[in-house]
Amino acid sequence: MLISNLNRTFCSELSHSLCTIRKLLLFKPGGPLNFAVNDTTSLLTRVQKMFFDYHFKVEQEAGSATFAFFSFNGTAGVWRTVAIKEAGGWKDRTTVEDMDLAVRATLKGWKFVYVGDIRVKSELPSTYKAYCRQQFRWSSGGANLFRKMAKDVLVAKDVSLLKKSYMLYSFFLVRRVIAPTAACILYNIILPVSVTIPELYLPVWGVAYIPMVLTIVTAIRHPKNLHIMPFWILFESVMTVRRMRAALTGLLELDGLNQWVVTKKVGNDLEDSEVPLLQKTRKRLRDRVNFPEIGFSMFLFLCASYNLAFHGTTSYYIYLYLQGLVFLLLGLNFTGTCSCCQ
Repeated sequence: MLISNLNRTFCSELSHSLCTIRKLLLFKPGGPLNFAVNDTTSLLTRVQKMFFDYHFKVEQEAGSATFAFFSFNGTAGVWRTVAIKEAGGWKDRTTVEDMDLAVRATLKGWKFVYVGDIRVKSELPSTYKAYCRQQFRWSSGGANLFRKMAKDVLVAKDVSLLKKSYMLYSFFLVRRVIAPTAACILYNIILPVSVTIPELYLPVWGVAYIPMVLTIVTAIRHPKNLHIMPFWILFESVMTVRRMRAALTGLLELDGLNQWVVTKKVGNDLEDSEVPLLQKTRKRLRDRVNFPEIGFSMFLFLCASYNLAFHGTTSYYIYLYLQGLVFLLLGLNFTGTCSCCQ
């Protein structure tokens, strides 16, 4: 049994429960990012907390309640050793070995339980570069695992057709491949280009209503942070560029697929540091700025300016200017801390 960051009393009770249920694989403590030691350090960590709160409370808890499946993300879980052995053990074939193990265990008939009232300490990436590396690893690894596991999921005998459909379509295809690709192309390419082509019309429901509903669903989990929701929306639009590239890298097995850069942690020193630094400042320009984001910002500024001068029937220039500004700020590593270039 592997035990991570859980108190002994809970583990003792949990161990007894596990011994009485044959195919109960994993107890996953809920809401670990409610106890993130640096969730208020900067605007960057605040928007991460919003995303992960939704991920744990809605996606993982719902997955546990409806399909008895959610992706074990390597943090604060209790496993039965027999489950790990039956699943084939830990493998290093992807950069998401924890997700890989969870999927293989599910195909062996093991089920997960999400415990929502246990909190554990965690730490979020405190710089934009570190967060991008983490997201690239997760996105490319998830898409690559989909490529490797699709056939295994289809032929699995211990999994229902409903669960197979959920895993292949919703968990893998939509979340890991389609969602970041579609969002990036729509909001960072099609929408800006559309303002320069009068004949091109984008329906309001696709541009505004659907994103609005998704935003409201996400915001319900953390009403105290509603004041930073506009930045969260713009920030997620920037991240779709990184996630789309990562998803395509994993799906097509392009160069850089197995790139592994561990997110450094500050640990206990965090309590004495207002701005935790994950890496030392480097003098090289390419280590101090993010050129893809700066390039996108220039593109968006040009489209916004054109729309302002020749707005016609569509006026998206306010959004495009704001989006371009966020791309520029993240390109220069301004993430809401007093140290802008980590």
